[in-house]
Amino acid sequence: MNTILTFVGGGERDEVILRTALAAAIPLSAHLDCLHARVPSTMAARYANLDFATGEAVGRVINQLGADAQTYADLAAKNVRTFCASAGIEMGDVPDGAQGLTAKFFEEPSNELECLSQHAAKRDLVVMGRARQKQGLAPDTLEHIVRNSGRPVLAAGKTAPQTLTETVLVCWKDAGSTTAVVKDAAPLLATAKRVIFLCVTKRDGGRAAEMTTTARELVGIDPHDHVLHLPHLLLP
Repeated sequence: MNTILTFVGGGERDEVILRTALAAAIPLSAHLDCLHARVPSTMAARYANLDFATGEAVGRVINQLGADAQTYADLAAKNVRTFCASAGIEMGDVPDGAQGLTAKFFEEPSNELECLSQHAAKRDLVVMGRARQKQGLAPDTLEHIVRNSGRPVLAAGKTAPQTLTETVLVCWKDAGSTTAVVKDAAPLLATAKRVIFLCVTKRDGGRAAEMTTTARELVGIDPHDHVLHLPHLLLP
């Protein structure tokens, strides 16, 4: 994982999102691509409550949304610069042979889901907030990127973790559906102090051996594997 796409909106959540991205970047010496999706006023209007606005009022709302978009873009850039300065992260494009953390801020003049997914698909990891942003992004942006980018997504919680490499839990279904996830997460799993593979099933059916084999072959680790036997659980 060399490049982490980090969504910043120009709001109070940027600090937590950036710190979450930093927790992932530190063990990997990764580059942070900090993206602000500027939302055109016409698009932001889709998610604004304009039910009672008519005539000139609609125009005033559209103009205000445009001004807000500029404000959010300015704040997003400022938040990234301030964060990088406090964390000692060099800003700029990734130099050849760079050592240590680097970061870059850039804007995308659209919040179209396909466009954002294309940005995500070109990076190794995506970090963004879980809550709906106030800056006008579509409410299903996170879900769309998870489903369509083909890249692992780290959703920031209410507070940022100090590290992502203490204990990592891998929820296992079967080799067919989980191997790709383990492969994508391998760089972080390899740096973790403890990795737990967990499977909930009616019977073992060789799941423990399957999990151990996958961890050894893809990550080169011997995980703690747990198979929870719940005989009354309704599983296919």
